[in-house]
Amino acid sequence: MDKRLETRSIEEFTEYLLSARSVSVETARAYAADLHAFESWCSENALDEEALDHELIRAWVAARTRRGDAASSVARGLSALRQFLRWQKRLGRRADDPGESVRSPKLRRRLPGVLFPDEMRRMLDIRGEGFKPLRDRAILETLYSTGCRVGELSGILLSDLEPKRGRIVVHGKGNRDRVVFVGPHAKRAIAAYLPSREALLARSGKQNTRALFVNARGGALSSRGVFGIVEARAREAGIADKVTPHTFRHSFATHVLDGGADIRVVQELLGHSSPSTTQLYTHVGMSALKKVYDRAHPHAVGDARRSAKGKE
Repeated sequence: MDKRLETRSIEEFTEYLLSARSVSVETARAYAADLHAFESWCSENALDEEALDHELIRAWVAARTRRGDAASSVARGLSALRQFLRWQKRLGRRADDPGESVRSPKLRRRLPGVLFPDEMRRMLDIRGEGFKPLRDRAILETLYSTGCRVGELSGILLSDLEPKRGRIVVHGKGNRDRVVFVGPHAKRAIAAYLPSREALLARSGKQNTRALFVNARGGALSSRGVFGIVEARAREAGIADKVTPHTFRHSFATHVLDGGADIRVVQELLGHSSPSTTQLYTHVGMSALKKVYDRAHPHAVGDARRSAKGKE
């Protein structure tokens, strides 16, 4: 029975994650990197992988924690190793599953970042009629209107659009499709972008590209490309806080809940399998209220100004 984390086994496991588990390419790569890191750690410390048990795994977790690795990174590495060992056991390559008894490090649950409505308006105020301004406006409006994940956005095909019904079919985690709704602003932005998209594809000879959002070369726009667009537009809008595509998802959920939507409806719109995940957004409203208070209350403003002067 093979108890080692051989490169070939890791490659097979990665293929399993992509095909059977339908995880994203980024997640599969991250898990493979974690497994290779574990393998290297065993080699560097002259530890015998043939004797892989829960004590060895705990020692790895402890070593990473002492090194100062983020708890989220350590937890992901442990999750990758657990799933790998579970997969090996299912295939009959292991008789045991030593990862089961190893606890994950405690993660601090942070409230997601949210844009205020005025900040969102600045983000969406993209001027210009060329391909990039039209595409970027359509991307940001779609993110805000639908609350979809960045991977779901980059995976939208032209055939997924249902403009007359104001809907888009997005392909979520685990190959679960769901319908998201497109408001009037997003509908107009997409309609304005489509002729520019067609002209670009005609120029680049890539009329067969099925992706709704494309890059300047006519290929499908990647998740990384969407991240870059959001970051660049946040800088242009003068927003100092870090803004990502997920910030739009958080803002969508918070603003819809603040508008009186039922949490179960928002859960459905976001594609959450558990209501406890959606529940997090009910706490974000208080965080936003505190931010407003800090900005507006005379004494809070005074304290903030004194604090800023003290740093100068």
